[in-house]
Amino acid sequence: MGQSAAKYAAGAALSGRDRGERGIDLAAHSRPRLRDAPAAWLLIIPVLLLFSVSVVYPLFETLRLSLFDIRGLAPPEYVGFGNYVQLFADPAFRNTISTTLIFTLATTAISVVIGWTLAMLCSFAPRQTLPFRLMVFAAFGVSETVSGFMWIGILRPDEAGLLNSVIGIFSPGFSYAWLGDETTALGALIVAATWSAVGLPMLLCFASVQAIPRSVLEAAYMDGAKPVSIMRHIMMPLSLPGVRVAIFINLLGALRAFDIIYILTGGGPVRATETIGYFMYRESMTQFKLGYGAAATVVLLIAVLVISIPAIAQRTAGAK
Repeated sequence: MGQSAAKYAAGAALSGRDRGERGIDLAAHSRPRLRDAPAAWLLIIPVLLLFSVSVVYPLFETLRLSLFDIRGLAPPEYVGFGNYVQLFADPAFRNTISTTLIFTLATTAISVVIGWTLAMLCSFAPRQTLPFRLMVFAAFGVSETVSGFMWIGILRPDEAGLLNSVIGIFSPGFSYAWLGDETTALGALIVAATWSAVGLPMLLCFASVQAIPRSVLEAAYMDGAKPVSIMRHIMMPLSLPGVRVAIFINLLGALRAFDIIYILTGGGPVRATETIGYFMYRESMTQFKLGYGAAATVVLLIAVLVISIPAIAQRTAGAK
């Protein structure tokens, strides 16, 4: 027993000396702990208070409201999960879910594919194409409200609309209500939302390509590889981290889309372009059913969390 303890003590001393000599333990000491730095709490506490007021409280308040039947100025009535049961039995909400999925997946897929393609082309383009790249990315910075009014001018139902006037060159007198017909309204909305979403994927993919070491590209050129082969076997695989980030950001943005839908279609015609974000606005602000709208908000929150958790878990695993 005593010999084992001596061995353990010797081993601990040896391992401690090794850690000191090799500097392995320096990593642990390089991470300051909050209890060792009381002054750090003075910086963290305001952030925690702000986060609690702006995020935690609204979250719990939304969850609480979703358990009540609140109609206008009438006293709230506790209904438990009744709003959720009613929500998924509502044909309008089920239609909203399918519209949200179509809008989110189509907008994300098209914008990322176009952004990725533009990034690949720009990586071979000369420096003189910099203004073009800036213009594509600038669309990402334009407010969705401004973008919506611009697309109203393009998709106007009369001959003054830009799209109708262009088609009118080949077919005089042509006019079509692109946003007023339920068969084309969702497609037109996807095109408008995609226009403002292409810039970010292009920038992220282009940055991933620019991060490729020049020695790798020069070695490929010296081996006689053609630009198409370099793009296919080097640039496209190494730009995938940027593609993943772009998919994640655009997916969340499309899922929460509201401004451009409000400006272009208002969820119509016949609720053909109504997503979950617009549904909760309609129920809460125009129908004054706050509890019902809060239940829709919770469903949207769960959808966002389901999408976010794998991406966050992947980033956390990569950081370890």
